[in-house]
Amino acid sequence: MKLKTVLKRSFLMLVTAFIFGFVTSCKNDGDDVSEANDTHKVIFKAEASSGSNISTAVYGIDGNPITVNGLSGTTWMSPEITTDTKVYNSNVVVNATGANSASTLKVQIWVDGELKKESTVTGKNLSASTSYSF
Repeated sequence: MKLKTVLKRSFLMLVTAFIFGFVTSCKNDGDDVSEANDTHKVIFKAEASSGSNISTAVYGIDGNPITVNGLSGTTWMSPEITTDTKVYNSNVVVNATGANSASTLKVQIWVDGELKKESTVTGKNLSASTSYSF
């Protein structure tokens, strides 16, 4: 009689553990899928006042800088960077030569189509930077 009771309890414990493991596993699988699809789309932009010339841009996410030399004109935009949500920081630095001491240079960080950070400097030798922490 005792053996039968022990076997029943063991069987019930095994079934309970199996069901608990199955439910937990399914719950985690769903979480993993949604996290895998969670990304940010980041774009860096710069705009200088009329008569100015943008020459260099350095931008990146989490200490992975990308340098672009030989730029010209009054506007610049990076390619869109798709990154997961586990990133921490994004940075941009842009250099330009202004037409005069009243010239301006504005840099921006856009995340998922929304302006997150902006910085503007004034002068003849322009170097604007900003960063955004996720």
